[in-house]
Amino acid sequence: MKRTATPTFVLCIPLVVKPGEDRILIGRMEAGRRLYNATLDEALRRHGLLKQSKAWQHTRTITDKTLRSSAFNRLSNQVGFTPAALITFARTCKNAAGWKDRLGSNVTQRIAEQVFAAMQQHAFGKRGRPRFKGINRPLHSLEATTNAANILWKPETGCVEFGGLTLPALLPTQQQDPYLHQALAHKTKYCRVLWRNVNGARRWFVQLMQEGIAPAKHSVACGEIVGLDIGPSTIAVVSEHSASLVKFCETVIQPWKATRRLQRAMDRSKRATNPHCFSPNGTWKKGQTFTPSKRYTVLRTEYSEVERKLAAERKRAHGELANQILGLGHVIQSETLSYLAFQKNYGKSVKVRAPGLFVEQLRRKAESAGGQWVDLHTGSLKLSQYDHPTQTYTKKPLSQRWHVLGDGSGVVQRDIYSAFLARCVISNTHHPSPIEMMWAAQKPVLRQTGWWRTEPAKIEPSGQITVVTPSERVVCQTGLAAGHSRDAVAVTREPGDPNGFALRTPRL
Repeated sequence: MKRTATPTFVLCIPLVVKPGEDRILIGRMEAGRRLYNATLDEALRRHGLLKQSKAWQHTRTITDKTLRSSAFNRLSNQVGFTPAALITFARTCKNAAGWKDRLGSNVTQRIAEQVFAAMQQHAFGKRGRPRFKGINRPLHSLEATTNAANILWKPETGCVEFGGLTLPALLPTQQQDPYLHQALAHKTKYCRVLWRNVNGARRWFVQLMQEGIAPAKHSVACGEIVGLDIGPSTIAVVSEHSASLVKFCETVIQPWKATRRLQRAMDRSKRATNPHCFSPNGTWKKGQTFTPSKRYTVLRTEYSEVERKLAAERKRAHGELANQILGLGHVIQSETLSYLAFQKNYGKSVKVRAPGLFVEQLRRKAESAGGQWVDLHTGSLKLSQYDHPTQTYTKKPLSQRWHVLGDGSGVVQRDIYSAFLARCVISNTHHPSPIEMMWAAQKPVLRQTGWWRTEPAKIEPSGQITVVTPSERVVCQTGLAAGHSRDAVAVTREPGDPNGFALRTPRL
């Protein structure tokens, strides 16, 4: 069943679940896990038969895309590798197992659709082979196709009805959370019941798929363009009236020593209770399975809780920064980056700050606000090498953090300058005249924030150009700037932002 293509946003609400209801829900999750595995096994079998057929081999050689697509669809229908066929198989398995009370028809249909979606990604070569869900990889959620059967949200009572169970939601009052009540006023398309481990205990939640666009918590500057230069740990943000160099997720502090101690304790416990799984030289024997001890389970729970808290704080910090950027403009322009290269070269920094996840969230929020995310071509633009006064490209080492302008008018911080150039790009091309006009309007902002200076460059005897500037310290603070009118003490302590941008820039 194809869902409507209307905009959708997710609303997550905690549920009140009694111990008896918890056991029933876990039983249904286990039934869903086994049904998922049975359906996935059948889908893999049918896909294997499809690839072994001579007709499929011949169809691969067809050059016409339309004819090739129709031939593949015909072969898939013959083998039964279609969503409808897998849904019929899943319902047959569910009825044969006697799970009519545990899993409804809509929930079974959704499980089969998830299996087919994973298999389709695998068939197209976009993802690897789907894995079966074992006891250590349980099913964490069940959802229906509509809000009409099996899993229903009752807005008049604030409860979820799931196959005879009535689970009340923890709803704050309208004064406590006005956003939640505004979101609940939208139509619910379907529901998802899920569980998470919080402090070692299982907590249940309902995710409501609401129709429409999520209510806005923050104002969005429509029609303004913002340029970004994203690094593994910092991000430069330049708009018409603001320029800031911000540190990603300053409030996310990874306890490296504590987590390392937990990992070492887990490893010692695993080796002590499962010596048969390790070779004499201490390496793991391939194909072995270990039995976790009680102490190992406690340590694993503690480690998981540390990572859960960090992930929650990271998500909150990403959302706060994204809202502040959208307050400057809802058209975001940035170079395309390889986040896989970030992971290889700056693994620890990416683990803590997750720049790729931030970009995904900012892109989604910009599109939801009616704006857009513009990907700029890195290879042709070369923002970190371009100099707009001379229209030349010069490679710079990563340690050179200040760019000397070709006309000798001053120096500008490298990341800020790249973000400014990203803001000026039109149709993936540098246009010198618009850049010169925008640079004239941007210089007062950069001068006030300290990112553009008129100190002359120093030419060494070897010909190397250096800039006489203090060492750069990226110390990002998130207090609101006072604006244009500031007292003398504040001016001496820290330069403000002429547009009141919430991300303040330190004085160098």
